[in-house]
Amino acid sequence: MTPADKPNRRAVIDPCPFPEKNGQMMIGGIPLDRLAARVGRTPFYAYDRSVLEAHVRALRAVIPSSISLHYAMKANPMPALVQTMVPLVDGLDLASGGELGVALNAGARPETMSFAGPGKRPEELHQAVAAGVTINIESSSELPTIVSAGELLGVRPRVAVRVNPDFELKASGMKMSGGPKQFGVDAEVVPALLRGLAKEAVEFMGFHVYSGSQNLQPEAICDAQNKTFDLALRLAEHAPGPIRLLNMGGGFGVPYFPNDRPLDLDPIVANLASIGERASSVMPDAELVIELGRYLVAHAGVYVTRVIDRKVSRGQTFLVTDGGLHHHLAASGNFGQVIRKNYPIVVGNRMRGEQEEPVSIVGPLCTPLDILGDRVALPRAEVGDFICVLMSGAYGFTASPHLFLSHPAPLEVLV
Repeated sequence: MTPADKPNRRAVIDPCPFPEKNGQMMIGGIPLDRLAARVGRTPFYAYDRSVLEAHVRALRAVIPSSISLHYAMKANPMPALVQTMVPLVDGLDLASGGELGVALNAGARPETMSFAGPGKRPEELHQAVAAGVTINIESSSELPTIVSAGELLGVRPRVAVRVNPDFELKASGMKMSGGPKQFGVDAEVVPALLRGLAKEAVEFMGFHVYSGSQNLQPEAICDAQNKTFDLALRLAEHAPGPIRLLNMGGGFGVPYFPNDRPLDLDPIVANLASIGERASSVMPDAELVIELGRYLVAHAGVYVTRVIDRKVSRGQTFLVTDGGLHHHLAASGNFGQVIRKNYPIVVGNRMRGEQEEPVSIVGPLCTPLDILGDRVALPRAEVGDFICVLMSGAYGFTASPHLFLSHPAPLEVLV
């Protein structure tokens, strides 16, 4: 049976993967009120190890064996979480020298890691060369620093070329290719760069193409993967050696908002199997990689904040919490989306079916943008209750402005 013929075993995510017991949300098998006491204060981010592991394994069960799975650390670089991810995936993708340090401390093997991002500082490039990770070149100006670092350290740097193709990932939440971009080397310029690499003391690995993120349209993802593979084949004709690594990016989206439907993996799995079969004959030395961050960790995290005031203003009920925009920027609407949507929210210590009421959940900041939930239907919550924002495992803690208005930063815990 080929991977494409496997039974339908999609890694579909329930909006609330955390069970309930006696009205309490259970995170890592611990009732929420007890976990909050153990953490010591609110607000905090909690990540459930068992949920994380189960989801990654479910994904591994359906993707073809010819495809390697990498974790994009920028989604959540919490050290304990990264350490948990290392044995579950085939490699890590880094976006800074700081993430490189976390990855090495977590026990990841350098040869399974790649380092991408525009504007890598010279010291970061030296770190990467010294560690032995693959550096995804985003600009020809990075090459002299990489070569000199290799000469200084007596090693042959491992490099790949991040390509900015002439196509984009359609319907993606964030487009990272096509047209003028700060990411990667424009595809039409790559052949000249490859000819230059042939003259340098570097170990050429292959290509990295990341077209976009947060996409819930499987046909768009398949289209981008096929175009990426075809582009790599054309560029391989100019390469100084065989293609040993082709990172096709990711883009797998997750359902954050009402009416979002979970990504249907079946067409993507079939398409990856087809690409793997093609590669076995035309690119036999290449490791084919998909790079996922949000899709692997978003569902396993919850942001927990406590109600510190309940007030009614001209008929509208507000729950004022001790956390908000400064801790969870994405849930607040990123400083003012044109059309703001609510993340899934529950009252974590009132999970059973009580009569619901419409409420707005706001934080303690002196800005009208500090909204975690706008007119959401929830069981009646009182001062001291826990408001939990689900789907918070990705781009939460490190992607939020903790210093805004000088309130305390949240804590993180993996259970």
